[in-house]
Amino acid sequence: MILMENQTFYTDFYIVVFSTTGGKQILLFFLFGILYLVCVLWNMIIVIMIYFDHHLHIPMYFLLCNLSFIDALYSSVTLPKLMEILLSGNNRVSFTACFAQLFFFSSMISTEIFLLTAMAFDRYVAICNPLHYTMLMKKRNCIILIASSWAAGYSNSLFGTIFSSYLSFCGSNTINQLFCDIKVLMKISCGETERFQALIFVEAITLGLCPFLVIIMSYGKILSNILKINTTKKRNKTFSTCSSHLTVLFLFYGTVICMYMRPPSANSENLDHILSVFYLVVTPTLNPFIYSMRNKEIKNASVKMLTCKRTLKCIHTS
Repeated sequence: MILMENQTFYTDFYIVVFSTTGGKQILLFFLFGILYLVCVLWNMIIVIMIYFDHHLHIPMYFLLCNLSFIDALYSSVTLPKLMEILLSGNNRVSFTACFAQLFFFSSMISTEIFLLTAMAFDRYVAICNPLHYTMLMKKRNCIILIASSWAAGYSNSLFGTIFSSYLSFCGSNTINQLFCDIKVLMKISCGETERFQALIFVEAITLGLCPFLVIIMSYGKILSNILKINTTKKRNKTFSTCSSHLTVLFLFYGTVICMYMRPPSANSENLDHILSVFYLVVTPTLNPFIYSMRNKEIKNASVKMLTCKRTLKCIHTS
């Protein structure tokens, strides 16, 4: 820390969310470790299945592959550091490490928002404009769509992280959260945060509410088209291709909206901790399960991986 004119300017932070749990740190370490391991393995299995099974080389699964990869990544940005703190008891985080974590985490979240929007567009074209699907969602366009999602996510995060790095921390350097969250950093900042709060609000509208409304309108049109299908069997099959995405969508957006857009309350910190656990590990762990449970192609690819003796070679050559 740096002393200047009777003020203390901190260069390190301390994550104190579990500082009063006594002997429960080891138990929490194993709990988060198991959840993290399941999350990463499950999502990477989805990535591997889609990559090696040529039957899944279509836009919908290409987008799902990227979604699973992001889910594994953004859990990896936060949980290993949290587990290190629980195991070692050293909860110190440098200024650079904290903002690096903030940058990569917000990059993954922003990219996931754009990818979920792209997945809604894919389903909209497939169901509402099936004759134009091959042309609109050809491989080149799909790659551009995904690359744009990653580029937009990282660009937005870079801008926000640079802007937030100019905050001053002279009142407190304790982070009562599971990771370096922008909401907590803004709370402990001792400088003027009005402009930054305005920026956060604008980003919440442009990157949160606007894509969500676009997705809702797309699915409103999709559901309208599904209801026009005469055959019940075909209607149910068409709806099943969208229900998984809708479930993932509401899990993700519901948690993020509750976390960043709800008004403050007396128990807001405790609720933030619960919500953080939910979208750091529970939601990305549930996503591949939701897609696997409702998707026949994913189930078939899973069976291949379980039954083939030489799994990767068998799937690749099937």
